[in-house]
Amino acid sequence: DTVTIGEISYKLKTPRNPELVPVKHISDSVPQTVAQHLRWIMQKDLLGQDVFLIGPPGPLRRSIAMQYLELTKREVEYVALSRDTTETDLKQRREIRSGTAFYIDQCAVRAATQGRVLVLEGLEKAERNVLPVLNNLLENREMQLEDGRFLMSAERYDKLLQEHTKEELDSWKIVRVSEDFRVIALGLPVPKYKGNPLDPPLRSRFQARDIYYLPFKDQLELLYTAGPNIAAERVSQLLSLATTLCSQESSNLGLPDFPVDNLLPALHVLNAFPMLSSQQLVQRLYPYKSILGKDGRTAVEGVLSRFELLDGRRQPAPSAILSVSTTREGHADVTLRVTDKDITFQVPAGTKELCPPNSSPTFISTPSHSQLMAEMMQSHMVKDICLIGAKGCGKSVIAREFAEMLGYSIEPVMLYQDMTARDLLQQRYTLPNGDTAWRPSPLVTAAIEGKLLLLDGIHRVNLGTLAVLSRLLHDRELDLYDGSRLLRWDRYQTLKEQLQYSDQQLQERSVFPIHPSFRVLALAEPPVVGASTSSSNSRGQQWLGPELLTMFLYHTVTPLAKAEEMSLIQGLTANVPKEAAEQLLHLTHSLRKTNDPTAQSLASSLSTRQLLRICRRLSQYPEENIAHARVHVCFRFLPSLARAALEKSLANCSIQDSPDPAEHSQDCTIKDGVLTIGNVSAPVYNANEKIKVPDVLFYDNPQHMMVMEDMLKDFLLGEHLLLVGNQGVGKNKIVDRFLHLLNRPREYLQLHRDTTVQTLTLQPSVRDGIIMYEDSPLVKAVKMGHILVIDEADKAPTNVTCILKTLVESGEMILADGRRIISDPHEAEGRPNTVVMHPDFRMLVLANRPGFPFLGNDFFGALGDIFSCHAVDNPKPQAELAMLKQYGPDVPDATLQKLVAAFGELRSMADQGTITYPYSTREVVNIVKHLQKFPDEGLANVVRNVFDFDSYNKDVREVLIEALHKRGIPIGAKPSSVKLAKELPLPEVKMTGYWTINQGGNARRKLLCPTETHPIDIKGPVFLRVQSYPCNRQESRALSFSEEKAHWQIPMNEVNIICDVTTKDDVLYVATCNPVSLYSMNEGGDTIQCIELYDVFPRTISGVWQPFVTVAPLGSPMDGQVVLHEEQSNTVLHVDMVTGAVRRLTLSPDSDQPSTRASNWWNSKEQQGGHKMCHDFAHKNWLLFYKEDGNQLEVLDMLEGRVHSISLPINLKSVFLVAEDRWLLLESNTNKKFLLTKPMHMAAEDSGVCQLHSISEDSVSSGHGASTAEVSVPQMLSCEQLPNENLSAALDQKIVSPNRVLTDTGSFARVIVGFPDLMSPNEVYSFKRPVDLSVMKSAESGAHMFLRGGLRSSTAKQENCVSLLSANQVVRALPPNKVPLKEVYPKDVTPPMTAAYLEVTDLNSKKVKYIPVPRSMTVSPYTSWLSKVSESDVLIAALGSGGVVTVDMGGYVRLWETGLDTLQRSLMEWRNMIGTEDGRPLQITIQRESGLDVTAPKHGKIDPNNDPHVGGNQWAGGTGGRDTAGLGGKGGPYRLDAGHKVYQVSQAEKDAVPEEVRKAAREMGEKAFKERLKEIDMSEYDAATYERFSNAVRRQVQSLRIILDSLQAKGKERQWLKNQALGELDDAKIIDGLTGEKAIYKRRGELDPELGSPQQKPKRIRVLADVSGSMYRFNGVDGRLERSMEAVCMVMEALENYEHKFKYDIVGHSGDGYDIELVRADKVPKNNKQRLKVLKTMHAHSQFCMSGDYTLEGTDASIKELAREEADEHFVVVLSDANLERYGIRPERFAQVLTSDPQVNAFAIFIGSLGDQAER
Repeated sequence: DTVTIGEISYKLKTPRNPELVPVKHISDSVPQTVAQHLRWIMQKDLLGQDVFLIGPPGPLRRSIAMQYLELTKREVEYVALSRDTTETDLKQRREIRSGTAFYIDQCAVRAATQGRVLVLEGLEKAERNVLPVLNNLLENREMQLEDGRFLMSAERYDKLLQEHTKEELDSWKIVRVSEDFRVIALGLPVPKYKGNPLDPPLRSRFQARDIYYLPFKDQLELLYTAGPNIAAERVSQLLSLATTLCSQESSNLGLPDFPVDNLLPALHVLNAFPMLSSQQLVQRLYPYKSILGKDGRTAVEGVLSRFELLDGRRQPAPSAILSVSTTREGHADVTLRVTDKDITFQVPAGTKELCPPNSSPTFISTPSHSQLMAEMMQSHMVKDICLIGAKGCGKSVIAREFAEMLGYSIEPVMLYQDMTARDLLQQRYTLPNGDTAWRPSPLVTAAIEGKLLLLDGIHRVNLGTLAVLSRLLHDRELDLYDGSRLLRWDRYQTLKEQLQYSDQQLQERSVFPIHPSFRVLALAEPPVVGASTSSSNSRGQQWLGPELLTMFLYHTVTPLAKAEEMSLIQGLTANVPKEAAEQLLHLTHSLRKTNDPTAQSLASSLSTRQLLRICRRLSQYPEENIAHARVHVCFRFLPSLARAALEKSLANCSIQDSPDPAEHSQDCTIKDGVLTIGNVSAPVYNANEKIKVPDVLFYDNPQHMMVMEDMLKDFLLGEHLLLVGNQGVGKNKIVDRFLHLLNRPREYLQLHRDTTVQTLTLQPSVRDGIIMYEDSPLVKAVKMGHILVIDEADKAPTNVTCILKTLVESGEMILADGRRIISDPHEAEGRPNTVVMHPDFRMLVLANRPGFPFLGNDFFGALGDIFSCHAVDNPKPQAELAMLKQYGPDVPDATLQKLVAAFGELRSMADQGTITYPYSTREVVNIVKHLQKFPDEGLANVVRNVFDFDSYNKDVREVLIEALHKRGIPIGAKPSSVKLAKELPLPEVKMTGYWTINQGGNARRKLLCPTETHPIDIKGPVFLRVQSYPCNRQESRALSFSEEKAHWQIPMNEVNIICDVTTKDDVLYVATCNPVSLYSMNEGGDTIQCIELYDVFPRTISGVWQPFVTVAPLGSPMDGQVVLHEEQSNTVLHVDMVTGAVRRLTLSPDSDQPSTRASNWWNSKEQQGGHKMCHDFAHKNWLLFYKEDGNQLEVLDMLEGRVHSISLPINLKSVFLVAEDRWLLLESNTNKKFLLTKPMHMAAEDSGVCQLHSISEDSVSSGHGASTAEVSVPQMLSCEQLPNENLSAALDQKIVSPNRVLTDTGSFARVIVGFPDLMSPNEVYSFKRPVDLSVMKSAESGAHMFLRGGLRSSTAKQENCVSLLSANQVVRALPPNKVPLKEVYPKDVTPPMTAAYLEVTDLNSKKVKYIPVPRSMTVSPYTSWLSKVSESDVLIAALGSGGVVTVDMGGYVRLWETGLDTLQRSLMEWRNMIGTEDGRPLQITIQRESGLDVTAPKHGKIDPNNDPHVGGNQWAGGTGGRDTAGLGGKGGPYRLDAGHKVYQVSQAEKDAVPEEVRKAAREMGEKAFKERLKEIDMSEYDAATYERFSNAVRRQVQSLRIILDSLQAKGKERQWLKNQALGELDDAKIIDGLTGEKAIYKRRGELDPELGSPQQKPKRIRVLADVSGSMYRFNGVDGRLERSMEAVCMVMEALENYEHKFKYDIVGHSGDGYDIELVRADKVPKNNKQRLKVLKTMHAHSQFCMSGDYTLEGTDASIKELAREEADEHFVVVLSDANLERYGIRPERFAQVLTSDPQVNAFAIFIGSLGDQAER
């Protein structure tokens, strides 16, 4: 027989294996072009040459090859090459048969020896250097085989045969290659398509033929026959479109080729449904809306409209499935209602019962979904389908429903990234006797049994691997590794008839039919437009290329419309609270609509699936609020920008986050087998494997309890849980505790970088030559119903963890040994090899939060929507403190509080990104454990256990030390650095006189004072806003120990003036008077409350009126309320600091009108006296008011709301409340003293009588009655008495008596013994001052004094003197000029600049010391006003028992400890915190029993001058002074630093670097600096200027660079290279290892980018800086220009050396224009000089440019310009000073510009603002 094509004929031979000859490939009429191709192949065949058919993707080339082989009756060996093909797949593979390894010939060798044709498909897919094994076989028909045989070409073999016998040749192992052997290679042209280019030596051995799509005419003929019902014009239009989209021009636009071959099946659909719009059809063939960007879409739509195919503008024909019925075996009739016609057509169907549409309870049909189903039915008629849709939008559900409807069994195959062709088709395994065999994969069994194959995730798999399936999808044929082949059903039948074989015989020859109703349904996520193809980044990839387009018809699953989603939610969760669900949907849809990429990624994690989960939960727990429900989870871990965007959307959707009702009882109890956490209870599990139930040390704290309650809710709903959080916040603890409470056994899996899909499921091992599979914890948990805890899930590659999805979603998973996990026990009944999932099985996954600095993969992003997520955070301070107390019961509370505070601060810094490492509870717990075990080690030393990690990074170290010092952890302090004030001795106490209270009946002496009572008049209340400011409290005892405890700044204006400070318990109140406002703060708290009262106190014109305010805090039941009194206008206000209510109280009805006459305050005569308030008993809720020189006392009783007025016979100078019922009055002019006694409770009816007694003062000498004693004017008189032991200590005699402490200018202190209760003469004991204070000249001297001469005559309003009775001290604040500085400081020391000194007179130790108060940072310009307030620049108030608080005029608050006992205690604590470092050498060997040590205490020399000394050891107390307060040998702690240097040789100093070495290092540094300057010719002045900017942003630059570095590292992550000859054993190849193959290892290596894939482009950044005139003009106000210069400096420094990753330029905009070049992208500044030049340019430009604002135009132009450039991502950052309003630019308009191009991410940063410009 011969075959003739044209004039060439070929002689046929009878095939030896006829079942290998292709059948039914030739159609009845062969198009002319195909005939040409066949003729050419025949020519080459006759010449004995191998051919390469090259052409675009699609089945055409293969079909031509097959047609030729069918014509010439040749047997075929077909190989689909993929990236996993190795040489063993081509030459020989070993198999083990009964314990021996044999070589089995593979396709190439079989073809060569048997004379078949080898068809190699997909040469561009094979990895480089695999195919060259064929080179010699192609060229010379020779090949050396592994088993020692040698293939030799027919001619040479025949020559040898003439000289040798066949036996000889066989013994030499020479094998003849048949002369009929040919190779036909099929491939794509590589530069155009993706893949590996041909190796030149390989290419030269083939003859090529370009097989392009059929010409228009031929194609048209074919299509006409396919679609007889369609207008010819429509067909030709469709074809024209296809041809256009395959042209060269379209590929230049970057459009993928149109799948021309799919037009045929599409026309079958169109033939049945002529009413379909062509555009819909095109969308299915070529889903251009998903794969192309904006430009591509417009291009395609242009072509569509050119060929009049844009008819989809009409509504797509609404269609729905009416009925499905079986007709014959394997087919079903489907009736569709399209618009209003019913059309019935046949589709393949499965073997199970058919389900009528809308019958399943778990599938809620929505209009869009039923439309989709109908369209899928149409496509299903002709071809395989692929569904594209975002994750969680219901693809899997639709697929399942589709299968149910047609009675298909589903075979789900979850694809993952490093899946190989073997995993898809066949895997090796061992038979029980140790023989190796091949097991068909689910894909193959599905094909044979006619199931619906669900390929989930084809967007993940590498294209080279998917290519193996292309023949199955196009031709329904498949060749497997073990040599069996699957044929299309009809071809199989034809073969059977032709050869007259039975099925049995064909199966023996390993030929199997593919079931006619087998179909593939692929699911994929939408391709990411513009992403590179191979990029393994989490954002996805452009996977849908020309090859895949030919394989499927595509349908997109659109996200549901809001109404549909709502009905779906209500259908699936019946009793979900409606408005909650609506809010939730509103939020989701608003997030889905935005252009903001961060919001979009959020929306993707709020997929329909996640919404359903939230709603299930809401329907179970309707009282929960939504914001809580899940939304938080994602947010705790968003970057701040995204978080802000989200909060905005939340607010827009009116979802408020109600403050946590954290205080509802969070306890967990187990009672009668029921566990209750919070309000949720669950039965305790009865575990059969007790040993696996975790048991863990866990201290309950409310926050973790709430997390566990939350987890329990979801656990009961049957969810799998995901816990996300930073390291060390207790995720593992929580999970273990949770399982312990529930009594559930757990299996534990720790993931890591090298986790593979195999290791997750099974661990293969070899025993006696047989492969055994060990179940991994995952499989065990599934079988036994344990809880699987997966730890560090973010460390494994996401492609590995993706297989968890099918397990969670469908409850199915295929294991490597062929078993499968099935969730439904009914399904598993008849099937072998199944593992039924135990109903109790759950997964708890733990992952770190995504993002920097956890360098994990974004597990949350990939799989977040399958799990119910919970964020675990560090416990709140109270909870953490409680927990630490349980870890360290003996650690002092103060220490724990400091730790909690310091770590809290560090965490918030980590959240803001100032530091990168998020310090967690784990670290604190470790510190506390250490302190618990070794209590005498100092805290400062122990915290180094955590912070030494950072000790080499200078910037981080500074931030840390600052934060720790701020919280008072003295890291870096030495025990010797104690700086306490020097003590001076007090003068001896002398008895200086008597006070006698005259009670004689003498009428003149006993005066009665009438009282009258009336209610107060209340106006108000007015509600004012109480603002709270953060209080930046700094502990002062960080590096050294002094009396100062802590300090902070009050947030006030510079011109404001502080006029009063008082305390109540531990709350401080500070009043200011310009404008009048009131601040309150807790002594240890972190917020300051402020009420501004200037609306209530109007400022008068010309500033004449200078208000002066005093404050009185009230006691219970009016806690937190304050009375303010203004002295000149006598205004009394009652302020509630909690609610902000202000009421005005009018005391006397007549005094309502203040004097109208504005007194001239500069006139010589003293201004009329002001009104005063005495508030010593404010805590008893009564106050006393009087007017200087007046004769009336007003007693205001706050509780009763009454005023008692007492009229006096004398004119008052001042009043001192010595007790509640005894008041000391001073008469003006004479300074004579009177004691007023009043009944304790004034009742209204009998107005009790107050009596006035005069007091006579006598000096000691003259005895009673001689009234010549000088009259002392008290400055302060205590209202309580000294405790008896203090009184005795002060007077050096044992004494018990009432007493009062009094101070005046002439004495340090006076004690009046017996006053005011004893009528006998009271003795006055005084500590006299050497010089009376009032005599000392004032600080201002000379001209300055002269100007203010008149002023000082008015004494300052505040006396600044307090008594601390329990500490036995009197403390007053003195200006520096009234302090004996010469005694305090040694001769050569100049005293520091101070605001004042605190003079502490200690009556116990008889010492006085002067503590300097540092200068205030700012002082109000109103100096004259200031001088009226106080003599020194500070105000003082007592605080607690042993301390005072000072506020200086700049609003700086400082807390001081003065009491000796408290000071000693604090010093001990401080020393303990540093740790006892006593300079003794550590000894290693000797263990001494005695507590003695090598060195004994020495005794200091006695010094004649009585200067304190510090001896050689820590414990010499020095012998100056005397034994203070019984402190004995361990020298007075508060005397160590009396201005003397402390000499102490500590270990640290011995270890210190010698000075000359330090000096040398310093010189070296300076020299290098100068050299560098010289090199870039920069003057030192310039360098200093640059440093100023650079230093301001040094930390930010540092942290930015750390982040960039880690990005770099992540990009460099190495990949597994498979099939290596060395490395670690690849589990997948363990059998190949048994058989003795070499390339069975895998190792990590740099993966070369796939050829043909685009290069990684750098990210493109543009900074648009504002250099307009307003920047320069307002720089003085808020430093805006400097700040933007610093920002620019930061960008330039941080991006240095990352030019390949980030291409940046900096452009300015101002009134001169919007593209002032500062830094060009191709010429970035390389050193400080060039950078300084940029900064100088900015400065100069803004100084000299025109005014005007081009922010908008600049932004717009930049965005447009960047969008045109090629880059990985585009960013525009706009710096502007928000001076927009002035130029009439609306903020909305600006926002619109910023979001104008979705490709460019634009951000605006507004610097500095006048008023609220930036806010809006």
